[in-house]
Amino acid sequence: MEINNFTPFSALAGGLLIGLSAVFLLLSSGRIAGISGLVQGALINESTQRRGQCILFLAGLIGGALLYRMSPGAITSITLEAPMILLVTGGILTGFGTSLGSGCTSGHGICGLARKSTRSLVATIVFMTSGIATVYCLRHVFGG
Repeated sequence: MEINNFTPFSALAGGLLIGLSAVFLLLSSGRIAGISGLVQGALINESTQRRGQCILFLAGLIGGALLYRMSPGAITSITLEAPMILLVTGGILTGFGTSLGSGCTSGHGICGLARKSTRSLVATIVFMTSGIATVYCLRHVFGG
């Protein structure tokens, strides 16, 4: 098995930044940094102040990725090999799943586990098990 693009230091830095941003959001506004909740807050039925906080946090996620892409030594040769319809369908199903699961991987896996939430522990186990099973099936059962 070949490991491609193994970057432990940038992964560690990214994880630290995600954790710090989640702590900052919690301390500054009392809100949990679940991305699906932030997207929903930016789009649906929120106060102007809450909507602004959500938009700024999401803009920081996008801006951080853009800054990384422009930094020297960044891995910029990322390609998507799946058809666009598959990507769109996956995004829609992910949105449906986060609604059904009352949160996303960031809300449950980062913030929920840090708060010792049993519901978040179960949700994270389900997320990880589903992801592992999907990759295994796609690579080893279906030969993709």
